[in-house]
Amino acid sequence: MNFREATDILCEAVTAADIAGAVNRSEQLVRQARLPADQKGARSPPPGWEVAVAKLARAKANRLLRLATKLEGGA
Repeated sequence: MNFREATDILCEAVTAADIAGAVNRSEQLVRQARLPADQKGARSPPPGWEVAVAKLARAKANRLLRLATKLEGGA
């Protein structure tokens, strides 16, 4: 693994599209749910968002842990 590959993994973002897929809703709804509540177009977060976001967070954390292990010469 080279510097660019490692830093690409480190800098990967979880996108609105990723969240939308995890909650089975549109990307637009996710974007609107992220707006401040008093802003025009704001929507409530989709049901089940907590579990979906937790799964995405764990997946990202696991990928970063694997990266760190690999960079440190581990398995």
